[in-house]
Amino acid sequence: MADEGLRPIIIKRIKKSSGHHGGAWKIAYADFVTAMMAFFLLMWLLGSTSKGDLEGIADYFATPLKVAMAGGTGSGDASSVIQGGGKDLTRIEGQQQQGEDPKTRKRFDLKEAEAELARAEARRLRALKERIETAIANIPSLQQYKNQLLIDITTEGLRIQIVDEQNRPMFALSRAELQPYTKVILHEIAKTLNDIPNKVSLSGHTDATPYASGERSYSNWELSSDRANASRRELIAGGLQEDKILRVVGLSSAVLFDTGNPYNPINRRISIIVMNKKTEESITRENQTVDVQNEEAVQQAVGQDAATPGEADVSPPR
Repeated sequence: MADEGLRPIIIKRIKKSSGHHGGAWKIAYADFVTAMMAFFLLMWLLGSTSKGDLEGIADYFATPLKVAMAGGTGSGDASSVIQGGGKDLTRIEGQQQQGEDPKTRKRFDLKEAEAELARAEARRLRALKERIETAIANIPSLQQYKNQLLIDITTEGLRIQIVDEQNRPMFALSRAELQPYTKVILHEIAKTLNDIPNKVSLSGHTDATPYASGERSYSNWELSSDRANASRRELIAGGLQEDKILRVVGLSSAVLFDTGNPYNPINRRISIIVMNKKTEESITRENQTVDVQNEEAVQQAVGQDAATPGEADVSPPR
């Protein structure tokens, strides 16, 4: 009994942990999620990349230095990994392309565009011709002068000619002074010319009758020039914008209306031309120089000038 009092007393303490395996499971789970994201990303790329691009990627990883040095079909050739350009990445069929397809890219023909502009300009000039003819028919003050107003379309544009009659001249005899009815005609014409962007050319003409004082001091050249300039001033007074007039010339009797009778009063006239674009460019290009060393440029310039007829091609309207 005495030995039992000397036995040691053993106390067992149980340690309780705060969780299963501590925080190590979080690291493992994060690695798993990362691996799954990489896997699904790989699956998406494989599913949305074309067969040719896949072959290019495979070739690159097989021989990366060869592709890098020599080039070729590879992943860099693809502009987008999404086929069809649609919004639903899980669909391939039935998608609408939202980008520009190089195969169906619009191509513009410069010659066809120029031809279309010429046709549109011709339509404007025909409409202006009809408008002037309607004004002549409807305005009482112009009806009596309809035989002196000749309107036609030439290679230079719309031509409006105001011609003399035997007993009804436009100007005072041998002078550049306009008759009152000529001013009325010019004012009515001026009202219609501001509606289109085309420039205007004026030329004065006389018949072949020599000037009374001879050809030395004052001749038909000066007279035709003065009459053309007097017509210009009257058009501006009638409302024509001054910057629309591009050329004013006097041609004396060099360009006859009636070539069979140089003394016919109809040869005395004022010619107003609403120029087309080609004629306008030929005038504005007169001061440009051409390098004679460039044979091709010289031939082109000469060809363009020859293709644009001048005032000498005027012929009586039918």
